[in-house]
Amino acid sequence: MPVFAIPFPVIDPVALSIGPLTVKWYGLAYVAGLLGGWWYSRRLVSADPLWAGRSRPKAEELDDMILFVALGVVLGGRLGFVLFYDLQRYLSRPQDIIAIWQGGMSFHGGLLGAATGLWLFAKRRGYPVLAMFDLASAVVPIGLFLGRIANFINAELWGRPAPGLPWGMVFPNAGPLPRHPSQLYEAFAEGLLLFILLALVVRLGGLKRPGLVAGVFGMGYAVARIVCEFFREPDPQLGFLFGGNVDALSGGVTMGMLLSLPLFLAGLALVLRARRAHQTSAGSSA
Repeated sequence: MPVFAIPFPVIDPVALSIGPLTVKWYGLAYVAGLLGGWWYSRRLVSADPLWAGRSRPKAEELDDMILFVALGVVLGGRLGFVLFYDLQRYLSRPQDIIAIWQGGMSFHGGLLGAATGLWLFAKRRGYPVLAMFDLASAVVPIGLFLGRIANFINAELWGRPAPGLPWGMVFPNAGPLPRHPSQLYEAFAEGLLLFILLALVVRLGGLKRPGLVAGVFGMGYAVARIVCEFFREPDPQLGFLFGGNVDALSGGVTMGMLLSLPLFLAGLALVLRARRAHQTSAGSSA
């Protein structure tokens, strides 16, 4: 083993096994993320001062909302992976599309699916769509953090080679070179840091301005994902979309970077919209 390399800790990806039934950490991460988001969202909708009278769901209605979101995440995440990351394979073997247990989920696809579920829920219950997006955006980093930790436990989506890096790690099935533990980078940036940022925005009155929290989330996630992609090994079936196999921080465009650009622009548009609405409201009340 190279100097400074840290061997990957042996962690069984199966959290619980009862006879033929197995429960994996990745599945538990999804469940825990949804439950954690449900709990936090209940606290947010119950805090009247945070909303300044904006219409939003009652706490007891979030039980139904989570079903819309969960279905959207699973369907959108799977279809996103099929379309964005491995289309040729699934065109030749369409029966594998439903084989979710084999792995293969896309965050950007899951985000579109969740947004669709929130839109449907808002329309059915008569709530403003942006209120639903703001609420969901504040809690999404909980699931992102747990999901990336599960990626690390599964020893998947590892980082680019980093010989000599003091915390470089040798992952199973990734060759002998130490690599960036990019799953942990993403858990920190897309999960913990983004959660703290959005919590600050909420506490400073973000939920009083429709679209602001959702916009900050879109921009924040896009920046965090693009930065972390410089340290993450590209998906083997895609590689780099432009350029060659390069070292961290020296170029190369990945699918994750490309999909994050429209998310950043959409977030920026929402932030500017919220800013204009606030200025208009302040001017009319002056």
